[in-house]
Amino acid sequence: MIYMVWVPLLVPFLAGPTGRRLVSCLPPGPAAWLLTITAAGLAVSSTAALALLVVPGATHVHAVAALGDLLTPLSTGSPDAVVAVATAAAALLLWCVTVLARRLHRRRAQLHQARRLAARADGELVVLKDDSPDAYALPGRPGKVVVTSGMLQALSAAEREALFAHERAHLTGRHHLFLTVVDMAGLCHPGLRALREPLSYALERSADETAAQAVGDRHLAARAIGRAALAARATQPPAAGRPDFAPAATTGPVPRRVAALLNSGAPTPGRRRTSHVIAAALIACLVLSAGAALEAAGDLHAGIERAQGETPRD
Repeated sequence: MIYMVWVPLLVPFLAGPTGRRLVSCLPPGPAAWLLTITAAGLAVSSTAALALLVVPGATHVHAVAALGDLLTPLSTGSPDAVVAVATAAAALLLWCVTVLARRLHRRRAQLHQARRLAARADGELVVLKDDSPDAYALPGRPGKVVVTSGMLQALSAAEREALFAHERAHLTGRHHLFLTVVDMAGLCHPGLRALREPLSYALERSADETAAQAVGDRHLAARAIGRAALAARATQPPAAGRPDFAPAATTGPVPRRVAALLNSGAPTPGRRRTSHVIAAALIACLVLSAGAALEAAGDLHAGIERAQGETPRD
């Protein structure tokens, strides 16, 4: 356990660079799913590893040892070092739980405030009287497309339809859930924060492609997204009220997204092979982390049986 338990804590640092390469060569839909599942799996494995580090040190407390019927504490090294590591791991776990609770509370408050503003409109489209150009997908039942009057003035009628189609794609795909999962994973392990940017890009690219199909014109969709982003970034301050987890067409590397829309050619065989290799590397990170956590848990269980005076089962 002493070695395997550290693997889930180190592997997430490899996920960020791999994820950035992934979204460059894999279709946006599969890329978003793979990034989200990987982030969630690595977060669970790293959190489990911290919990496993707590147990050996905790058994040096007499009350814990008595509760587990342990004849001797679990120790694979110096007792002082084991207790110090366990204390640090417990502090990190407590910090993670606290930060997760605060972030979820903040998101709930933001969502409540945004829905209160959107409740003024009966239909799917909510127009806010705000000169700052902005548009975003507000999740809910039903979800709504929120746009400011400033954004409506910045686009032509055809461009507005393309923008609305983009935001509807976010609602249909429930992209806010993908972002929430990866954001929460980033709070569990700092190495996973690097997956937020490639995931956001993959989700925006997915909505871009859906919007282009809806309006039947890739150039129109690219022009709408580019003009909306220019209008939003040229106006300060930005429109108030948008939750930080609400997907929006004006976020992310817009020039890169526009270029991808205008370049609709089929991927080359070399690019497909690269995407398969990178996807396999990301899956390997997930499998390695989960496997190491399970192996460490198995070693810990065997150690507990030995400390109880039992013969470990295979």
